[in-house]
Amino acid sequence: MAVLQLENGTIYREIGAIASQLATLDVQIDHLAIAKNPALQELLVQDLLNATEKQQILTAVKSEFELFKLSSGCQWYDLKVLHPGSPQICGIMTQSHRTHTHTDAEIIHVLAGECVFGFVYPNGSQVQLLLQSEEYIKVPGNTEHWFYLTPSLYLKAVQYYTTAQGWVPQYTTRQLNIKN
Repeated sequence: MAVLQLENGTIYREIGAIASQLATLDVQIDHLAIAKNPALQELLVQDLLNATEKQQILTAVKSEFELFKLSSGCQWYDLKVLHPGSPQICGIMTQSHRTHTHTDAEIIHVLAGECVFGFVYPNGSQVQLLLQSEEYIKVPGNTEHWFYLTPSLYLKAVQYYTTAQGWVPQYTTRQLNIKN
């Protein structure tokens, strides 16, 4: 269940109320169920996945890709697999306190685990959003935000892309007011 925390400590737990709070930024959030296929569920709890297993997961969400392709112009998608032993964890944790933008929209569908997105409103105030399994977020291009993993360091999520260069982060110098 998504949880939005405002800089003043106010917390929202209902997806409609969260979507309303994020509408100012044109950030979209919603619940997006995944197939209740036992084989898929087994793959989602594994830390390590081989190429075939990753492809099985991506095949299971192909219909979602087709929706994002039509609605957002996405051209490809891939699976982000993070766990405490992942080689990418150190880099993600090092960059987690840095605000940034992307020229393209950032679309992520959480399949298992959880992560946090933080956002900067036009007035400079900040919020943090906890995303969990079966939730997706679409962050418009040029929206100042940050991303980090929760202490579980566990996430399986599909990222949807429109262009390769559009996902390159452009770091800003803003200091975070909300502690993660």
